[in-house]
Amino acid sequence: MQAQGKDQSNPIVNVVRLLAAGTAAGVLAAAVALPAVGGVGLTAKSTTETLALRPEKLDEPPLPERTEIYDASGKQVAQFYYQNRESVKIDQIAPVMRTAIISIEDFRFYEHGAIDLEGTARAMAKNVTGGGVVQGGSSITQQYVKLVQFNKAKTKKEAMAAIAPTVNRKLNELRYAMAIEEKYTKDEILEKYLNISYFGAGAYGIQAAAKRFFGKSASDLDLSEAATLAGAVQNPVRTDPMLGKTARDNLLNRRNTVLDRMAELKKITLVDAAAAKKEKLGFKGTKIPGGCEESKYPYFCLYVKNEILTNPDFGATPEDREKLLQQGGLRIKTTLDPKMQAASEEAIKKYVFAKDKPAAAQAIVVPGTGEIKALAASRKFGDNKKKNETLINLAADSKHGGGVGFQQGSTAKAFTLAAALENGWKIDDGNSTGKTYDVPPVENTPFRDCKGLRVGSSHQVFNSSEGGGGFKTLRTGTLGSVNTFFMKLEEQVGLCKVVKMAEKLGIKRADGGKLQQVPTFTLGVNEMDPVTVSNAFAVFASRGQYCRPMAITEVRDRTGKVTAAKPKCKQVIDEDVADAVSEVMSGVFTKGTMSEVGGIGRDAAGKTGTTDGYTAAWFAGYTPNLASAVSLGDPRGAFNHDLTGVTIGGRFYAYVYGASISGRIWKDSMIKALKGIEATSFAPYDSSKYGGCTKSCAPKPPKRDKDGDRGDRGDNPFGNPDDQQSPLDIWDTGDDNGGNGPTTGNGRDKPITPGRRR
Repeated sequence: MQAQGKDQSNPIVNVVRLLAAGTAAGVLAAAVALPAVGGVGLTAKSTTETLALRPEKLDEPPLPERTEIYDASGKQVAQFYYQNRESVKIDQIAPVMRTAIISIEDFRFYEHGAIDLEGTARAMAKNVTGGGVVQGGSSITQQYVKLVQFNKAKTKKEAMAAIAPTVNRKLNELRYAMAIEEKYTKDEILEKYLNISYFGAGAYGIQAAAKRFFGKSASDLDLSEAATLAGAVQNPVRTDPMLGKTARDNLLNRRNTVLDRMAELKKITLVDAAAAKKEKLGFKGTKIPGGCEESKYPYFCLYVKNEILTNPDFGATPEDREKLLQQGGLRIKTTLDPKMQAASEEAIKKYVFAKDKPAAAQAIVVPGTGEIKALAASRKFGDNKKKNETLINLAADSKHGGGVGFQQGSTAKAFTLAAALENGWKIDDGNSTGKTYDVPPVENTPFRDCKGLRVGSSHQVFNSSEGGGGFKTLRTGTLGSVNTFFMKLEEQVGLCKVVKMAEKLGIKRADGGKLQQVPTFTLGVNEMDPVTVSNAFAVFASRGQYCRPMAITEVRDRTGKVTAAKPKCKQVIDEDVADAVSEVMSGVFTKGTMSEVGGIGRDAAGKTGTTDGYTAAWFAGYTPNLASAVSLGDPRGAFNHDLTGVTIGGRFYAYVYGASISGRIWKDSMIKALKGIEATSFAPYDSSKYGGCTKSCAPKPPKRDKDGDRGDRGDNPFGNPDDQQSPLDIWDTGDDNGGNGPTTGNGRDKPITPGRRR
């Protein structure tokens, strides 16, 4: 279709002739030529295609919808989106908004079919005389089709083809529009159009636009606001109020154009239009938070995000899961308890400052379900290194956004205790060791890993110089956290049995690697994260039941279908074994390494942990209701930045032990987290099965000396005749030297300096 004669250079004449053709092709070509009249510079392409104007089904993929995350009480705490969109029903959109968009884009929308020949002609004439694009030439149905095609494009080339100013594209668009008109009612088409349209300022769909521009729902828009948004859809980039004064002026002019058109069509009065024009633009720029960095609970958010991205239940491939997270419109309810989260954050903040180089992290879980109630850390979440921020989920493993973790130190002794009890030991069974334990070379080692291979090295494990030798039982050895006792106990029980016990409790390395099965396994040479350690200790609280850590309880998809997540639990150790462990470790608060810190006013059990060279400090403990673990270490590198001679939380520490900071954080947070929860007691342990001793009982006490006190002037329950120190010093004797000396399979261990450990 080419204009002939001397007038062919005149675009107005061309448009008139195209319309005069009276055919669908003529109208379509005219519609394509319309932008040229408006001055954009596009031209119609001729076509020899035989018209086959029959309805053709349009593939309508679901619109990208934002995913929202909620806490256990139903309050939104985070969201993810590719396009900030929140689709709504037509009755959730203010009537004045519907009127405004129809007035400016397709005023005969309810009167015509897929294409409005009269409306197209009127729009072209209006735009020609107006010197610009004043009214739209395509019907709302056609615009919807174009936006669907554009949205589902996977490449830039496909996206450009979806909006190309060609007759072929217009013909296809009309075929699809005809099918859409047959498939949906007019209200349904308008609803879809308003939900798919981009309004500028990062807002997709009318609901997101109403919130972004004016801080309200689409149902609450007034005349001026509705006209503003109706004017924005034509060229949302040119009128994006975020781009400065010029763009805001453009948007204001478009608003007034819409108001004039509504008055012209007698949808509003001239008085109403004049009053609305006097109003300011009113753009609020309401913040659209997205991603974990914008969440109030970034570490918990990061855990949930990575749970979705790594769980095949949410998609077969990583790409599928990422798309679902960003575009799937999910509503995810989580286990997060705001009260417990606040308790953890407050306790951490009290003892460790955000500016401190060492960082504390805590996880709180529910025994018997595995529900994660809180994840907190002392560092702020972010990428500003000058502000000491971090993007590492310090409370979790690498699979959930964490790093390599910290060596868990003597908290690992709980696994050796449990293994001994499971293998027939009684609480008063024990062994005699000195202040040192000689780890033999491989050729003479009694230690074998779970493949049956010998593991060992020639070095010594120390207690502190104050003592720690002599006969210790499972109870007294645990309360004193005596390294040499536990090395001997691991030798007697068997390294593999201890490793297997740890694995049954869910213990795995934070970096995802295999556990290092070395002689000093019982001293905690493997790097862990608070979620893993707290969940392992929760097994004792739940009387032997292991539950997979869970952060998601319910997922609602865009259709409203709800999928509930249930705890995944199994019995991994006998109830009697778990009860006996709790019996022993409950004494840690009264007669052991936490005695100076004290208990929490209800049944509780736990274990301190300080690693070799003071590279990290832990406390892990539990009640029948909650379990928690607190880690403390320097994310820059624990071995190069240990916890000696450091100022943390405004206090100077020559040496940081498990009870020094981590234990205090645990105590304060658990008291507040458990407030309002009825105190319950541990099940009594079976004293007939685990009481007394059968293997090696303590020797009879020596005769009293002249002073009548057996020489134990420090009242030391562990029998150190030279001790004159405080009970805390005594009970912490030899504590927490995880990783003593170089061991097979772990070249990072360092020899301990005698006299430095407690």
